[in-house]
Amino acid sequence: MTNSQKKLSALLEIFLISLRLGCTSFGGPIAHLGYFQQTYVRNKKWLDEQAYANMVALSQFLPGPASSQVGIGIGILRGGILGGIISFIGFTLPSVLLLILFAQFLGQMNLADAGWIQGLKLVAVAVVAHAVLGMSQKLTANPITKGIALGALVLTLLWPHQLAQLLAILLAAGAGYFLLHPNQNDKESGHLTISIGKKSGAICLSLFFLLLAGLPMLRAITDTPLLAMADSFYRAGSLVFGGGHVVLPLLEREFVPTGLISQQDFLAGYGAAQAVPGPLFTFAAYLGTMLYGWQGGLLATAAIFLPAFLLIMGALPFWTSLQKNSSFRKAFAGINAAVVGILISAFFIPIWSSTIHSAIDIALAAVFYSLLAFWKVPAWIIVIIGAVSGLIL
Repeated sequence: MTNSQKKLSALLEIFLISLRLGCTSFGGPIAHLGYFQQTYVRNKKWLDEQAYANMVALSQFLPGPASSQVGIGIGILRGGILGGIISFIGFTLPSVLLLILFAQFLGQMNLADAGWIQGLKLVAVAVVAHAVLGMSQKLTANPITKGIALGALVLTLLWPHQLAQLLAILLAAGAGYFLLHPNQNDKESGHLTISIGKKSGAICLSLFFLLLAGLPMLRAITDTPLLAMADSFYRAGSLVFGGGHVVLPLLEREFVPTGLISQQDFLAGYGAAQAVPGPLFTFAAYLGTMLYGWQGGLLATAAIFLPAFLLIMGALPFWTSLQKNSSFRKAFAGINAAVVGILISAFFIPIWSSTIHSAIDIALAAVFYSLLAFWKVPAWIIVIIGAVSGLIL
């Protein structure tokens, strides 16, 4: 097999795996990280637990859709920039198509209350629990890292603000720097090797800020409706920490008070976005389609995800260089411990609190967890079982 055939085979594998995840990953960004960990770390072994935690920590630092940025980053690790693009397309395509179809043809169906959705939420509970336990064994192996994780958990539970995660990570970095010792094994196992140079990274970061500042000026000068929509979605994707649930009120303020989208249509799309797999940022596809047809849906999707691309591609080269520094590795060990606490917090609110309502829910979640953890049943099969269970019960 020639090098070009090997690259094509690798890219095809990236697309097919990310597409399967895009069809089966329900439950929001934290659940997506659980599905990614199960697929990319445990099953495919494309990267180890430490390297995956490093990628998750980087995505928590950056604004934008955390789970999508992790998926893009893993695609870049596996297949370069083209691999990142293909990974993004595979993971995002199913929900984009479903929401465009919903906006055009399906009307006001209340998908969010369907029984199968509850079954899928219970699967998400099991997947996230499995991922958090696996990561905690590696990343909180001593009393200090356990204490850092606990602090991040308490902070993010008691202060449910989008900046709480960022503050927890910054405090954990300081605690790790002063209290922990660098581990040579972490340097060897968790290092991320990427094909993007620092010059390319700097260009991506410069382009991110240029668009953030330039689009509003172009919008004011040209008064073009499509450009105005692209500016709104680009800013929403650029300035949000904490994932898709946080971007929804920002988009509502952009489009509902101005009369571009009615409150009823916005809420219908919100319900549909909760019901489909993949990233919640694809809600942009629904809004764009309601405004300007399917072409508007594709433009809105590109605009809201473009910041995530530019930021992850711009940050990765510098992030990987910093990992070679012993002082940074100490801080990074604290950051990784904080990520565990943040994931536990997100597991409780909103995943557990919005899903577990009865003894039947607990029983089903326990069954799904056992299938995943003990009998190694593939996650996509458990998703099907969960949907059927929700319909029956």
